Amino acid sequence: MTIAADSTFCDLKINSNKRNSHFGVTIKRTHNVSPQNFPNCCPNYRAPGLPNLISTTGTEIFLRNSQNKRNSKHFFTALAVTKSAEMVKATRVHEFGGPEVLKWEDVEVGEPKDGEIRVRNKAIGINFIDVYFRKGLYYKPATMPFIPGMEAVGVVTAVGPGLTGRKVGDVVAYCGQPMGSYAEEQILPANVAVTVPPSIDPKIAASVLLKGMTAQMLVRRSFKVEPGHTILVHAAAGGVGSLLCQWGKALGATVIGTVSTEEKAVQAREDGCDHVSVYKKEDFVAAVNTITSGKGVEVVYDSVGKDTFQGSLTCLKTCGYMYDTTRDDLLAAAGEVFANVDAGVLRVRVNHTYPLSEAAQAHSDLENRKTSGSVVLIPDE
Repeated sequence: MTIAADSTFCDLKINSNKRNSHFGVTIKRTHNVSPQNFPNCCPNYRAPGLPNLISTTGTEIFLRNSQNKRNSKHFFTALAVTKSAEMVKATRVHEFGGPEVLKWEDVEVGEPKDGEIRVRNKAIGINFIDVYFRKGLYYKPATMPFIPGMEAVGVVTAVGPGLTGRKVGDVVAYCGQPMGSYAEEQILPANVAVTVPPSIDPKIAASVLLKGMTAQMLVRRSFKVEPGHTILVHAAAGGVGSLLCQWGKALGATVIGTVSTEEKAVQAREDGCDHVSVYKKEDFVAAVNTITSGKGVEVVYDSVGKDTFQGSLTCLKTCGYMYDTTRDDLLAAAGEVFANVDAGVLRVRVNHTYPLSEAAQAHSDLENRKTSGSVVLIPDE
């Protein structure tokens, strides 16, 4: 019989001439471990059909085979035992499809490696791009299943070896890659996490980071909105649309918004829209033409796409701009977003919260236009 350490999979492997047995603990070979501490590191482990650790004396480990109840003794160099990967709950996708493919399951989360942190999520932002990933429209993972989600706020529970600039207890947010925020806990590269100011509630931060940085990029960098401009915002009552309307108004623009219902039109006006078109009742192209006296708008922010694309082009001035709202790597804008939330320039509407275990219902409501503002998933405490 030989004993080997496997730090990658956090497993103690005992290789005999009959079979491999797994204790579910990480071991590291060492010569300065007190044998008296060994039982404290590895409490009695019970698993049907596998040898079970029952006690230790010096460098001797006594094993009991749960099948034949016989005791056996094996001698080897002293080993330090550390905690194995823990199980947490997460929502996973095993196949592309509708909301029903989101499954609530147990998954393993290990310890952070170099340059990584482990985060216990407190609030998880839902974005419409999550729906596209779930359907397989944007993302083709190398293997299934995968955990969706691109935005969350949580508390750092562990840091990788030698990592500086982050400590246990920090409240951090991230958005974009890596995907996998629909989980109670996750491992993240430390360099994608940004500090959340104490003045901002985790639910607010989780709902505004990706959407806010998208809005910041659109109104401040891709096209700099200025006083005197007229802008058209589709889905003006949505998560990004709401922020675009508020930010555009604060920058001195005339804001035209489109929405699907009268209820959402009320919200759009509260968020700064000077004019609102309920596109199910009127032609938004004709409305924009009337509002601008046929001049058109400087920029259209269109997060709808197919149904509005041609009409949006018609609404533009000559040499106007139109942008979709899918962007990566927007972390540089986080400071400005949080500052505007703190200053009251941006009012974040977290209109819907769901337990993390009900992500499928949240996706269904989002796709069926039953939501407005931001949607957030909350892990169980």
